[in-house]
Amino acid sequence: MRIRVSAVQYHLHTIQSFEQFAAQVEHYVKNAAEFEPDFVLFPELFTTQLMSIGDEAGRALPIDALPGYTEAYENLFRELAQRTGLHLIGGTHITSDGSKLYNTAYLFYPDGKIETQHKLHITPSELKAWNMGAGDSLRVFDTAQGRIAVLVCYDVEFPEVVRMAKARGADVLFCPSCTDDKHGFHRVRYSCHARTIENQIYVVTTGTVGSLPTVDFMRANYGQAAVLTPNDVPFPPAGIMAQGEINHDMVVTADLDLQLLYEVRDKGSVTTWRDRRTDLYTDWA
Repeated sequence: MRIRVSAVQYHLHTIQSFEQFAAQVEHYVKNAAEFEPDFVLFPELFTTQLMSIGDEAGRALPIDALPGYTEAYENLFRELAQRTGLHLIGGTHITSDGSKLYNTAYLFYPDGKIETQHKLHITPSELKAWNMGAGDSLRVFDTAQGRIAVLVCYDVEFPEVVRMAKARGADVLFCPSCTDDKHGFHRVRYSCHARTIENQIYVVTTGTVGSLPTVDFMRANYGQAAVLTPNDVPFPPAGIMAQGEINHDMVVTADLDLQLLYEVRDKGSVTTWRDRRTDLYTDWA
């Protein structure tokens, strides 16, 4: 089976209304739709752009104002997924259960169904600045194009949780990210490459670009979309199927051949998934 994926390098800039946010999202979806992908990935924390709308005094909205936009956000992405027939991975949005805030990834299906995955590992800055809560379970999602998982930024730096996703049948991992400098960016990017090698899966990742000058902790962004593969003969030598230009406003698209994954797991130059030593360490399956 072949699937086509697109990843959005979402440009953050100050806006005055939700309608401006919606117009920008629709622009990216329409842009990607021209290439007829099966999945479109948005970055982590891109809905913080809504904080730049500000209050009556011109101050940026606080982080706990974002859950108030959840219904409008869900309606926007659900309608776009249904209209285009695409699976939209709506980056992440800040949600609330009434007592805690969560950094929540969304998957919007073409039939209107919505699934979510809370970020599982919370960075020190997320705790300090926003007192963010951590999710307590990993989910995998069945689609017409196969089984996938969505893990958010810092999550991909923990090999165990990606091993769990692969053990549950995920062939493609989507990793929405948001990093503010080269150090953070490369931590996530190198981790994504490692996860493709360890688990012989595809990883699709992207990040925010641009700046929100009025929003604390979102004033700087360093991002690049990439579609990554295992490092073996059927794939590009560097494990990069496609990547964007760093910090540019753009959409990246590539085709993924799932059959190649099955072949390298069976008879690749290395067979890292099959050769794991479950007699020495836990088999997450």
